[in-house]
Amino acid sequence: MRITAAVLESAGGPFTLQQIDLADPGPDEVLVRVHSVGICATDLEFANFFPTPAVLGHEGSGVVEQVGERVTGVSPGDHVAMSFTSCGDCPLCRGGNPAYCRQFDAVNFSGRRPDGSSALSRDGQQVNGHFLGQSSFASHVVAPARAVVPISKEIDLGVVGPFGCGFGTGAGAVLNVLRPEVGSSLVVFGAGAVGVAAILAARAAGCAVVAAVDVNTGKLDTARLLGATHGVNSTEGDPRELLTAIAPHGFDVAIDTTGREDVLRLAVESLGPLGRCGVVGIGPSEQMSFEWRSVLNGRSITGIIGGSSLPQVFLPKLLDLHAAGNFPVDRLITRFPFTQINEAVAALRSGEVGKAVLTL
Repeated sequence: MRITAAVLESAGGPFTLQQIDLADPGPDEVLVRVHSVGICATDLEFANFFPTPAVLGHEGSGVVEQVGERVTGVSPGDHVAMSFTSCGDCPLCRGGNPAYCRQFDAVNFSGRRPDGSSALSRDGQQVNGHFLGQSSFASHVVAPARAVVPISKEIDLGVVGPFGCGFGTGAGAVLNVLRPEVGSSLVVFGAGAVGVAAILAARAAGCAVVAAVDVNTGKLDTARLLGATHGVNSTEGDPRELLTAIAPHGFDVAIDTTGREDVLRLAVESLGPLGRCGVVGIGPSEQMSFEWRSVLNGRSITGIIGGSSLPQVFLPKLLDLHAAGNFPVDRLITRFPFTQINEAVAALRSGEVGKAVLTL
């Protein structure tokens, strides 16, 4: 079928809306008509080096139009959110840990299906896609059934897409991995969508002190509005001193969403004895380094992918929190028409918006 997609023609370049072809779903795949899709920092990072031409996007939501012959659990007409995919066969997948699938990179970042084909093509030539199981910067996607999460038709499809990555990543880092005790202290470095989702989860978990660190005053104001007890602008003084004033003995938990070496070092150094730091950010630094004293006293550093979640289980739980008013991420969302994808990317890069969502 012919679809509209935002095609990345060259690394780092703008997206251009084009008519391209989409193949029918395979036996274990579903065809989804995309209603809306969030733009994530991972899209922006991979746009710099993903093999082109390509279609990115991985925070999609929509309506199932067709299912493969082996698909169970979803049917045409179902409303779905989409998340990352996994092989389903390795010991980690079978153990309920698909975010750490042994084939994760191959099935999410190669641009192709496991058999080397692509469902996307243009003028008879294959286009790279299947990005995190979706490539949902498009009017329609063919996705593995493992990447699809059925949701209630009562839920606004314009909100739910980012739960599949950004919101789920931040909240999952707190609720699934770090699991702070009631009354504990937590600090989040980077007050974007992932960071604020972590802040909301920390308040839901009963943390008494929840600090947000950023260089953007607007983002810090939003973080305070949505539950942070403290906001620290790291350009307005020595951040170490500012953090020590909040937690004199160090924080129990820290989360880095920035992917910056200097920020992660600060996050680790802000911890108290037995403190735990979760690393969720993909950013500019390829390497991280610490003085050996930084990880003494029982401090630990944990890498976290996708909120360490099983999307079919965790995403509905987050949506229940949202419905109960305990995860009000709507305030982060700014909607843009799909035709304004490049304007939405610019607004996200500048920090003008917390979470850009494209509507189709």
